[in-house]
Amino acid sequence: MSSSTTKDLLIIEPFYGGSHKQLIDLIVSLAEKHDVKFQLETLPAKKWHWKARTSALYLSTVIETDASFKKLFCSSVLNLAELIALCPNLSRSQKIVYFHENQLVYPVRDKKDRDFQYGYNQITSCLVADLILFNSSFNMNSFLDNISTFLKLIPDHRPKNLKEKIAPKCRVLYFPIPPVPAYNGLKRKLSTEKRVLRIVWPHRWEFDKDPETFFKVLFELKENGFDFKVSVLGESFQDVPPIFEAAKSKLGDDYIEHFGRLESKSAYLEALRDSDVVVSTAKHEFYGVAMLEGAACGCFPLCPNRLVYPEIYPKKCLYNTDRQLYKRLKEFALYPDRAGMEFQKMNFDHDKFKIDGLQSAYLDLIKSD
Repeated sequence: MSSSTTKDLLIIEPFYGGSHKQLIDLIVSLAEKHDVKFQLETLPAKKWHWKARTSALYLSTVIETDASFKKLFCSSVLNLAELIALCPNLSRSQKIVYFHENQLVYPVRDKKDRDFQYGYNQITSCLVADLILFNSSFNMNSFLDNISTFLKLIPDHRPKNLKEKIAPKCRVLYFPIPPVPAYNGLKRKLSTEKRVLRIVWPHRWEFDKDPETFFKVLFELKENGFDFKVSVLGESFQDVPPIFEAAKSKLGDDYIEHFGRLESKSAYLEALRDSDVVVSTAKHEFYGVAMLEGAACGCFPLCPNRLVYPEIYPKKCLYNTDRQLYKRLKEFALYPDRAGMEFQKMNFDHDKFKIDGLQSAYLDLIKSD
């Protein structure tokens, strides 16, 4: 189709799945409701590494060379600098990049496994962008503070002062948590007569979420005679860490409520509402949608005192060592209702992360001036 007339907005998402899809769907919904004329270009959420490397080239073949847009919105998966070079007509648009994560500090098993190109692409995207958004201050600061260190990997002729060029264009805009049914202060009791603590771990089954630490703590609770039920939710992939199969065997039906991803969102939210405590042991987290969903459903959050968590949660929700995590869960296992009582007393402003509280900021982002 001809694109000779100017549209308000070009929306691009090379990895249209998960939280990336949720954000794009919100922006599309707002655009439709407020008569923002837009064009949407997405690619399936498969083979992330190839999307990060090559999506700009493909997208340059589907965006017409005479297309004109007042604004362009994309995630940092896209190599924006490459796309602008291939589609110079887009250089006149206000270019907005959203960072769900950043590749400068994304954890890898070994430094030699880090692919320099992904972080380099994000830096060059920031240089051509007009506005750079991050889902948390931790994400933004960890990116800006590591630009210089990251570029030292270049053998010679390293560019300088890039942080100073990029930082003025950066700000934080929280990712909007999808609506969840309001927590009514009641937790469903198990069919057994005895009230036991219900723990939920709702994360990807990958090494950077540190499942080993989580299960080590649960094994010790079991060995010391403390009762609990655990729901291990989240998505698994082809390379599942061996600890999951070991934990399923060691804990068994006596301790496991759910083990594996639940097929529907409603079933997932019900599992969260039925739980008392939501736990993170992550070595990597730039935001943590699952933890915020758990808190929205009435779970007391227990998080490591690092990464994004001190930015979001009160101090009483943070632990410094594995031993402290064990002691908190032991206390809740002894007195299961205490988790709910602590949650009710928790000074946690969840509204600022919800869609209702963030819609106006996202609408301002996409509307023409």
